[in-house]
Formats: sequence, C-alpha cells, structure tokens
Amino acid sequence: MKINILMSTYNGEMFLADQIKSIQNQTVKDWTLYIRDDGSSDKTRDIINAYAQADSRIVFINPEHQNNLGVIRNFYTLLKHSEADYYFFSDQDDIWLENKLEVTLAKAKAYPSDKPLLVYTDLKIVNQELTVLHESMIKTQSDHANTELVQELTENTVTGGTMMINHALAQYWNESDHLLMHDWYLALVASAMGLLIYIDTPTELYRQHDHNVLGARTWTKRMRNWLRPHKLVAKYWWLIDSSQEQAKLLLHLPLSPENRQLVNAFTTLLEQSLFQRIAILRKYNLRKNRTFHTLVFRTLIITKFGYRRKR
Repeated sequence: MKINILMSTYNGEMFLADQIKSIQNQTVKDWTLYIRDDGSSDKTRDIINAYAQADSRIVFINPEHQNNLGVIRNFYTLLKHSEADYYFFSDQDDIWLENKLEVTLAKAKAYPSDKPLLVYTDLKIVNQELTVLHESMIKTQSDHANTELVQELTENTVTGGTMMINHALAQYWNESDHLLMHDWYLALVASAMGLLIYIDTPTELYRQHDHNVLGARTWTKRMRNWLRPHKLVAKYWWLIDSSQEQAKLLLHLPLSPENRQLVNAFTTLLEQSLFQRIAILRKYNLRKNRTFHTLVFRTLIITKFGYRRKR
C-alpha cells in the first residue's frame, strides 16, 4: 500500500517545521511526503530542503523552480507527480494529531478500492499558540457534515487538510480551471461518482492566523460583512455563480441519470422562470447547512435580488 502526502507551501516559514514534525510523528510510518513550493520569498524553501535531506520519505519536487501556480494548481501538480493508493492533503501551518493517518486509513479500508472515495474528518480550531478556540470546526462553521451530492452542491464542509482520497477518485481530477477550491471539487466528484465519508472526530489542529489562504469564519469577519450589506449580497451571488460553474465540470463525468438530472437542475437554476426556480428548490430541497443561510440563499434564488447575469 502506497501512501502519498501532498503539501503545498508558500511563505510558510513560521509554522512549516511544526507541521512536518507532526507528520513525522504519525503512528503510521510508511508514507512519502511530496512538497511543492509555490514561489516563496522567505525561508520556506530552506526549511523544506533541510527536512528532505534528513528524511528520505520527504521529497521536494521543485527545488530548482520557483514559479507560482496558485494553491489549486499546486495541489493538482502534486497529485499527478506520483501515483499512490491513497493521497492525503496537507496545509503548511496546521498540526496533525498523531493518529490522523491511522484513523483515516482504517475507515478507508472498509470500502472497495475501485470505487471513488473521499474520507474527511473534523478538526479543532486553534490560535497561533495552539490554544483551542473551538473543539469542532464542523459544529462551529457548518452545523453538520455533508456526505451527499445535493448537500455539497451548495456548500462545502470538507476541509482539505483533513481529507484523503483513493486512486480511483484521483483519476477523475483532470483539470484545475473553474474550481472554487480543490477540496470542494473532489468532494463533489466523490459524492457524485462514489462515496463521501465523514469521521466525526478531530484529526488535526487548524491554526487560525492572519496569513491563512482560507481561514475559519470569525466574528470579526462576520461583522465586517454585515456592516457592508451590498458587498455581502455581491459575495453571495459570486459564491452561487462560482459553485454553479464548478458543478458544471461534473457533467463531463459518467454520472448516473439521477445525479445528472440534479446537477443540470442546479447549474441552470437561474435560467428558469420564477415558478420553475421555486419548484426546483422544493424538489431537491436545495439549501445551506444553517437555517439563516438557507433563507438568504433561497430568497436570492427566488427574487434574483442584486443578480447580474454573466455576459
């Protein structure tokens, strides 16, 4: 069994060593950590080189090249670099609990290897000093974890640093454009073509700090949005439009008739008449994971308030 751990880095000198050490401290020892740096200007590359020279399981795949691909293409490049049975995704600034690989692999082995599979877990939110701010990301951010396609179409609950995919799923990721985020897209493919499995236990400490590419929601961020309602509406519409564009990529896959019908309904929702939009919302129970966000989502879809059609 071959296990690849994929780490994307960018100016991560402050916390990178801690994350690598937490991977080295895993109860499962037989793995390869592939790291691709995305054009860092700090000492990130020096840190990677030092660990790669000291541990043969750590491979720096671009020591001579510093071109910036962006986080999605960086992970895509890492995934396609070397074939494995299972792939784990790692951020540069978190801490993996020592049984993360063990717990996830035990769950994965319960399912057939020829069926696309994504397994993800809960995580604890911590500050820079690793003080726990929230015991559960899922309960704090999303209320519940998604395991079905209809849920993932409108809202993602998979945090990339907790997820593992098998090779059957990896084979379906063949493009990196038009994705909101790699973890959301892979969760969509898993739920559409195979299995999206959630483990209700934390396996990592998610470090909340000023330099996160995508951070956990905080009250400061929420208040900032509420003080600018016009921007909040624009943000909602951007998310709806972008999630529809991302979902359209599923139509290139050999979906079941039921899933194809669902994806078509979601991606063409705004092209329908008022009564058709209401009927689709009811038929598929399209919603967000929290009641308030469901109210906003459905109100915008029905009224098209603030909507600007793409040209």
